[in-house]
Amino acid sequence: MNLKETVIALSEAAGASGNEQPAAETALEMLKKYCPDAEIKNGNVVGSPAEFKEGLPHLLLDAHIDQIGLIVTYITDEGFVKFSNLGGIDRRLLPAQPVVIHGRKPVRGVICSVPPHLSGGSEKIQNIEDFSIDTGMKKADLEKLVSQGDTVTFDVKCRELCGNRITGGAMDDRCGVAAILYALELVKDSSLRYNVTVMFSAQEELGERGAKIGAYEIDPDMAIAVDVSFGYAEGEPENKCGELGRGAMIGISPSLSRELSDGLKETAVRKNIPYQIEVMSGLTSTNADRFSVNRKGAKACTVSVPLRYMHTPVEVIDLEDVRLTGELLAEFIKEAE
Repeated sequence: MNLKETVIALSEAAGASGNEQPAAETALEMLKKYCPDAEIKNGNVVGSPAEFKEGLPHLLLDAHIDQIGLIVTYITDEGFVKFSNLGGIDRRLLPAQPVVIHGRKPVRGVICSVPPHLSGGSEKIQNIEDFSIDTGMKKADLEKLVSQGDTVTFDVKCRELCGNRITGGAMDDRCGVAAILYALELVKDSSLRYNVTVMFSAQEELGERGAKIGAYEIDPDMAIAVDVSFGYAEGEPENKCGELGRGAMIGISPSLSRELSDGLKETAVRKNIPYQIEVMSGLTSTNADRFSVNRKGAKACTVSVPLRYMHTPVEVIDLEDVRLTGELLAEFIKEAE
């Protein structure tokens, strides 16, 4: 598989939390190459790469398919679209952003921005309800295409940067989806030491909702949440960030399974795969938090791709980290040679 093309295709598919269908269908088509039984169930994309064997532990590989976005609340008499947030939106970056409203058909617009000449030098950050989207259309025409509750995503395409780095608007967590797909590509001709289920889960940005219902039905013994975490950039605390290009970040936390964390580290060392450690003092704010308390509990861990500028239209990753994450997962699930 072409890893870069896979990441870009996934990232550019629309899928704000609660309306993941376009992105889910893109991921489903890719997953069916490795999991012929794959389907979309209750918003989650779920499949298994091989028939289950009696006596093997059941491992869930998960990455969330949704992205942050906005939701239409109403249309003003002047034809401006009001909205609220879906997930953690940084209000500082909203003015002047191009967006797509996913109505009866896509409607493009821009978030209104007051020119500095008219702002009086004010640097106050507006509340979310004070923003509006300008589509250039009148209210009567807009209402034929846009309804309350329609989702909105940033109108952004992926761009290649120097080296292996690319930027886009939904790398969180489409690069995690791509890493799992790459792992499946690497093990497609190998025997596995686990019964593996793959899930690309919905509504993670709204409280890990897809992970909760998916894990309840799948009921795994072990689960790995493949997500993103903070990649160091200028002005950020280095001790809380990973480095781009240095490999996957293996999570260690009191809410995670140390046995699983150590197993991933041992695999990385044994196979000479670069990796990093991410220490968290409590919950992880990932789907792993749901997996660890599912039913009677499951051994859970996080494996994260370092990412800069999280929850913005210009998230940056290094494709080498996606590749190394896929390699780590593949070696972990393969039967020992």
